[in-house]
Amino acid sequence: MANLPTYAIVADIGGTNARFSRVDLTTLALDKVAVYACADFASLAAALIHYQTEQQLMLMKHVAIAIACPVNGDQISMTNFHWQFSVNAMQRQLGLEALLVINDFTAVAMCLPALNAEQKVQVGAGEIQQGKPMLVLGAGTGLGVAYLLKIDDTFIPLPSEGGHTEFAVQTEQEWFIKQQLAKEYGHVSAERILSGPGLEAIFNALARYRGQDVAPTSAAQIAAQALTGKSELAKDSVNQFFASLGSVAGDLALTLSTFGGVYIAGGITPKLLPLMADSEFRSRFETKGRLSAFNRQIATYVVTAAQPGLVGAAVYLKQFLASN
Repeated sequence: MANLPTYAIVADIGGTNARFSRVDLTTLALDKVAVYACADFASLAAALIHYQTEQQLMLMKHVAIAIACPVNGDQISMTNFHWQFSVNAMQRQLGLEALLVINDFTAVAMCLPALNAEQKVQVGAGEIQQGKPMLVLGAGTGLGVAYLLKIDDTFIPLPSEGGHTEFAVQTEQEWFIKQQLAKEYGHVSAERILSGPGLEAIFNALARYRGQDVAPTSAAQIAAQALTGKSELAKDSVNQFFASLGSVAGDLALTLSTFGGVYIAGGITPKLLPLMADSEFRSRFETKGRLSAFNRQIATYVVTAAQPGLVGAAVYLKQFLASN
């Protein structure tokens, strides 16, 4: 630990925005946070150089990047944006001593042990069992999924593409929504429902299901209309979103017996938190036939921390540097 640099740069790269921050590796405190539109830069390297220049951090040589795509080696290709790069080539280009690139939800998973009581809100029953596997999932531009294991004093993140598993329907309404999406995409994944575009897809499909004509409506507009009660269709769309989220979260919890807790992150759910308690989220999470009593024991939380991806990238970098 004595050889750790005091400061490093961390980044959280989504399909829409790129977030950068300096981090104090002793306290994990973030400062000099900047958010840029990915579309404003030709490459991730260009965005990082811009951040370093703007914040006068050109001498910093340790960087950890959380990014919204699979990370399976040196070549990185974003799922919902056009940036592609080689980690090794980028490290050489920027003259960095360390450049770690991890999946964005691997980073969110790594932040879970660092969350305090004010940075998470429990939904429903269940209790945390210390040392047991944890699950994080969250809807934003896509649907991120990751697990976290603790072995001795080391946290081991397990990145997952569980957001791309088949969306399983339980009601006639969900069957209709899935059929509408299947006409456009063929395979209908959980991400097609549980994301910003997914909320819009639910809204449009529900309108057709009810024989209503609606103008094009963004996910942000749907959320606002649901929260203010101005639109019954918007509120029902959000309720459907939470019901589906509960089902998917419950399935993913079963796959690794996540008695360390299930954590809902991403950009959408925290904003809709006032509507979550009265939704079917928790009941659908628990309703797993013969394993319903199993899932009832598992606690579910919404992560309300402002920058979980940045904190998780910092935790990952600190753990990596301390062990090398």
